[in-house]
Amino acid sequence: MAQTNELAPPRHIAIIMDGNGRWAKQRGLPRTAGHSAGAEAFRRIANYCRTLGVEYLTVYAFSTENWKRSQEEVGGIMLLLRRYLEEAISDMEKNKVRFRFFGDLTRLSPQLQKLCADAQNRSKDYDVQVNFCLNYGGRDEIVRAARAFAADVQAGKCQVSDLTEELFGDYLYSRDVPDPELIIRPSGEMRTSNFLLWQSAYSEYVFMDVLWPDFGPEDLDKAIEEYHRRNRRFGGV
Repeated sequence: MAQTNELAPPRHIAIIMDGNGRWAKQRGLPRTAGHSAGAEAFRRIANYCRTLGVEYLTVYAFSTENWKRSQEEVGGIMLLLRRYLEEAISDMEKNKVRFRFFGDLTRLSPQLQKLCADAQNRSKDYDVQVNFCLNYGGRDEIVRAARAFAADVQAGKCQVSDLTEELFGDYLYSRDVPDPELIIRPSGEMRTSNFLLWQSAYSEYVFMDVLWPDFGPEDLDKAIEEYHRRNRRFGGV
């Protein structure tokens, strides 16, 4: 276990949990084994974030594009998610962790939808928050928000001239959640993959050459250290 980072962590950290399939392939295992190891990595990092005092942790669990994968792999991911939520609903009350879900949950099974709703409802009064991006895509989120605003204009609830960045943010899945200061992508890939496109406008990205199942507290410490080396000017001098 890494030592607690002496530097104050960002208030909101987001992670693209990437590399499960390659981790399994390197070991001659099925891809589902990689996702299982990735779920354990998430549990490890979520607990460590709580120890560090991170207020918000957002993870990319399943994208709108991931449905293109094999039926077997998708089914395995959904099974893991269901098992995790069944365990987490009791754990979150002990650890006082709030769950939120960003994405279109209507494509999920009724059982999984109910678990998500139960997790959100039962943890709504807690302070530390974990956001699961599930059947989520950044472009899809923006399009949905634009449609919702247009519908309100059509219904006479507001006018086109009322639109500001702050108001548009209220139509996003992440409403009431501050934008992430730090976004981490393990696995050696260097792209955003349609993740939090609106919210990441001024986020610091840290790309790391470690597969997600191997990602540990010491890697998070390194990412936070790199974040503190950055000069965040927000367009100023």
